[in-house]
This record gives sequence, structure tokens and C-alpha cells, in this order.
Amino acid sequence: MAQISDVKEAVRTNGGTMLNKVPEVTIWFWIIKILCTTVGESFADYINETLGFGLANTMLLFTAIFIAVLTWQMRTKRYQPFPYWLTVVVVSVAGTLYTDMGTDQIGIPLWISSTVFAVLLAAVFGVWWMRERTLSIHSINTRSRESWYWLTVLVTFALGTATGDWTLELTNWLPVQSIFLPLGLILSIAALWKWGANPVLSFWLAYILTRPLGANIGDALASPKVAPAGQPVGLGLGTLWTSLIFLSAILGTVIYLAISRSDVVETYDATHTPSVTTNPRRERIAAFGFVVVALIAGGVMFWGHQQPHATCDPTGASETMPACPKPKFNASQTRAAVAKYEGLARKATAADKAGKASTAHATVQQMRDDWDADSTSLQQVNKKTWTLLDNQMDAVLQTFAIDHGNIKPAAPAAQEKQLGVLLKDLQSHKF
Repeated sequence: MAQISDVKEAVRTNGGTMLNKVPEVTIWFWIIKILCTTVGESFADYINETLGFGLANTMLLFTAIFIAVLTWQMRTKRYQPFPYWLTVVVVSVAGTLYTDMGTDQIGIPLWISSTVFAVLLAAVFGVWWMRERTLSIHSINTRSRESWYWLTVLVTFALGTATGDWTLELTNWLPVQSIFLPLGLILSIAALWKWGANPVLSFWLAYILTRPLGANIGDALASPKVAPAGQPVGLGLGTLWTSLIFLSAILGTVIYLAISRSDVVETYDATHTPSVTTNPRRERIAAFGFVVVALIAGGVMFWGHQQPHATCDPTGASETMPACPKPKFNASQTRAAVAKYEGLARKATAADKAGKASTAHATVQQMRDDWDADSTSLQQVNKKTWTLLDNQMDAVLQTFAIDHGNIKPAAPAAQEKQLGVLLKDLQSHKF
């Protein structure tokens, strides 16, 4: 307890210094960190895809939430489990969305995203070191160091997302298979750290790798048990249940830590002796070990890339593979497709007239998804008619604020009008 009193005295005598603002790195830290990364993947997918909020809107929403919770965390005078881990959960979602935005909306290749975020992370570490002369999380006791810490955490989540998705793109592994590479790398880093590797380097390498590990666990749990070729297969829990299960686990763990205070640095230091001592010679040898592990991981990825696997996605919904070319619809398939869109347009119009805005929105979103899936086959039937209908379909989507950035939905009357135009065009312009 004497150590805690000494630190508190330092706080009273130096207005710029606080108690350490981050938890001690124990097994609980890594458990809850992986739980947070899983939520970052599954909850972002749930809001963006299942609720139909849209990638851009979801990104803006969680950016605002991130700013709010980070402000709360920065205003605390010491590490507190609830604001700290809430910030980690939110930054995991935000970091995931920033990478997905670049990949899905802007079309940046994943290898470029991985390279850019790696360079950005190196730059952040470089400036952090030049300003503070330490990258240790045991010294996050000033506003400046905490700011650098959270910027680093945000970039590591974005980098982990990009490299994880790039790995899947190269290897086409299933979610369950993809768990083993980051897990093996983390265990290797832990072994090298235990042997004598630089603790700061070991920590940040493992921290980055928990992102693809947690994301792959989330995909393995949420993905359907049966899926089309090119799509992930998992336990079929869905993104909502996966998010709820892991959020509950995070909440339970945070409550335990808030009560036990076993991860408070000052409490931990007062009751534990260091288990790893610094040895420059071992650090140099372990650095070579990190290089060997990286080369082995690269070899595994290269081997996985060389194995026979699907190179395109027949559903057109994959985040990591291009859609497969689809054959031209025959007359019967074309009539069925047009009838389907006529039915969806009528259903959305009826929902609007009945005041069921959410049902109308979901119906139009389904129409958008089906239209995207059928576009290649319909274009081959009659590209001129497809272009006309595609433009009108886009006008409908705009009135519902779907795929048109941060705009508000139009009034129901305007939505019904555009749906009516689309329905008329479907009936009058034959393929």
C-alpha cells in the first residue's frame, strides 16, 4: 500500500501527472481485448448490414461515439475499467469501419491499406518516442502520453483489420481456419517475451494481432452453417447474438475487474514481483526470433495462397473476392426477375402508405441487393433497358437515403412517387 500512497503523493505535487490511465497487462487484459475485437467485427456488421444503416452512416455514428467516450476516458484521473474498456470497444468498431470504408466504398486494395496503416503506425510510434522517450504503457500518466496511446490503439485496430482481411483474401481460408495463424503468432510472441524479448515491442505486436484473431473468432461464430461457395461458413449464431454474447462477457469481466481491482497497475505492483528481467543480449536474440516468426508466417500465407481455392464469389457479396461473371438470363428468368422487382416495389409502396417506414426501407434495401446480384445477367439481355431501370432504381434508393451518404430520407409521398415511376418503367420497358 505504501507504493500506492507514494503515487498519490506524486499526483498531488505535480498537476501534470496522474495515476497510470491503462490497466496492468494480465491474462484478463488479453481476454477482454480479444472479446472487444470480436465485438468490433460483429457489431459493426450488424448495424451496417443487418439494420441497413449503411457503411458511411455507421462510420460517422461510431466516430461521434468514439469522440464522446474518449472524452470521458481522458477526463478521468486514473484507470477505471468501465470508461477504459468502453473506449476500447468503440475504437475497435471505429477502426474496423475506417478500413472497411476504404476497401468497400473507395476501392483501396487491402495490401495498400495494410501498407499505409503500417507506415502510419510506425510514424505514430516515432513521434511518440521523440516526444516522450518511452512507448511503455506503464507510463501513461500524462495527457500527452494518453493521447498518443489512444491514437496508436486506433491505428492498430485499422491495421489489424486490413492485414487480417488481406490474409483471408490471399488464402481464402474459412473463419475457423483463419483463427490459427494470428493465435500461433501471439503464442510465439508470448514465448519470446517470456524468454527475454523487449516487452514494449512484444506488447504492441501482440496487440495488433488480437484484432484479426478476434475478428476471425467473430466470423466463425456469426457466419451461417451453410453458405454459397466463396462465403464464410461458421456456427450460424449471426452478428447480433455474437455481439450480445461477447458484450455480456465484456461487461461481466469489467465488473469483476472493477470490484477486484486486480488489473490496477499500482495494486498489481504492490502485490507482485517482476517475472521478466531485461537482458540486452536476450533482447537482440529475440528480435531475430521475431524476424524468423514473421518469415514463417509469410511462408504459411504464401503456401495458402498457392493452394487451389475459389478466385471469385458467385454471390457477389464477398468483402475479399470479386464477383464471378454470371450467365445471361433466359426469357423465363428475365420475366421472373422483373416480376420480383414489381412485387417488391408494390410491397414498399404499401408499407409507406401504411406508415411502416422501417418495413418500406427494408424492402427497398432487399430490392437493391437483388438488383445488384442480377445486374450482370440482366445487362446481357438488354443493356439499354437495364441502364434505364438502374437509373430509376438509384432514384428510389436516394429517396430512402440508401447508398447516398449522410442524407435524410425523403417524405413518404416522394418515396411512393419514385416507386411508382420505377413500377411503371418495369411494366413498360421490356428486356
